[in-house]
Amino acid sequence: MPKLEVRQEAFPIRGRFAISRGSRTESRVLVAELSDAGVHGRGECVPYARYDETLDSVAAQIEAVRVEVEGGADRQRLLELLPPGAARNAVDCALFDLEAKRSGRPAWQIAGVDEPTAVTTAYTLSLDEPAAMATAAAAAADRPLLKLKLDGDGDVERVSAVRAAAPAARLIVDANEAWRPEQLQPLMAAMHDLDVALIEQPLPAGNDAALAGLARAVAVCADESCHDRQSLPGLAGRYDFVNIKLDKTGGLTEALALADAAREAGFGIMVGCMLGSSLAMAPALLLAAQATFVDLDGPLLLAEDRTPALHYDGSVIRPAATTLWG
Repeated sequence: MPKLEVRQEAFPIRGRFAISRGSRTESRVLVAELSDAGVHGRGECVPYARYDETLDSVAAQIEAVRVEVEGGADRQRLLELLPPGAARNAVDCALFDLEAKRSGRPAWQIAGVDEPTAVTTAYTLSLDEPAAMATAAAAAADRPLLKLKLDGDGDVERVSAVRAAAPAARLIVDANEAWRPEQLQPLMAAMHDLDVALIEQPLPAGNDAALAGLARAVAVCADESCHDRQSLPGLAGRYDFVNIKLDKTGGLTEALALADAAREAGFGIMVGCMLGSSLAMAPALLLAAQATFVDLDGPLLLAEDRTPALHYDGSVIRPAATTLWG
C-alpha cells in the first residue's frame, strides 16, 4: 500500500504578479507524494485564499484522509472523501501519477483521452497602469495569445494600450470579479471594438445575474463561478465558456468529467491554472485538446521552475515527460 507525504514548496515569481484582489512575489504550493515499492506519484496544488484555502488548511484536509489513501482508496473513492478544491487535486493527480508509473501506461491512456500534443498557451500580463501594461505587451508581442488582468476602472485604457503595443496578438481579458453590473454593456462594447476574444469572470460569482439574457458582444467565460459539474446548471444563459482548473475541480478525475458535461451542455472549454510549477500544469495538459483556449502559463511567470520541468518554446508547451508526471 502507498505511503503519503505532504510538503510545502515555494517558487519565486518573476517580478510581481497582480490581479484585482492583490499581488504577490512568490508562489507557495503543496505537493502530495505517494510512494509504493520504490515507485513515486506526485501531485501539486495551489491553495487559494479566494476559496478560503491556506497551506495549513489544505494540508489538514489531506491529512484527514491519510488512512483511507494509504489503505488503497482510488480516485473514485477520493471524490467521496474530499470536496472539490486544492487538497483533492494534489491527491488525485498523485494517484494518477502513481498508477501510470506502476502500470507502465501513460496517464493519458488511463484517463481515456487522446495523447497530448504541443499546444499554445496564453501568456498573462499582470494588472498595472496602461503604460506599464503596454510595455509588458510590447515585450511579449510575438506571443499569439495574451491574457490581461483587469479591475474595472481604467480597463478600456489598459486594453487600448496593450492592443496598440501587440496588434497581432489575440486577447483575453480577466476581471477576476471586479466589474460592476452597470459597467457590463459599455465595457463589453469597448472590448468588442478592441477585438478581444474572451472576457473572463467579469462579475462576482453568485452576483452575476446581470449576465442572464444579455446580448454578449464578446464571449464570456466562467472562472470563479465554475468549480465542478454541480456548477453548470447555474451558468446556463450567463456564460459561453467555462474555465476548468484542477485546483477548483479537485483534480483531473473531476476535470475530465466536467469537460464532458460542459460540452454536452453547450459550453466552450478553457483550461486554466493557478500560479504553480510544471508539476501542476502537466495533468491539465490532458484537457488541452478539448479546449478552445489554453492558459497554462504558470511556469512562464516564475523566476525558477522545478526540475524536471515542462518545455516551453515561446508560448508552445510540449507534452510532459513521464519523469515529471504521468
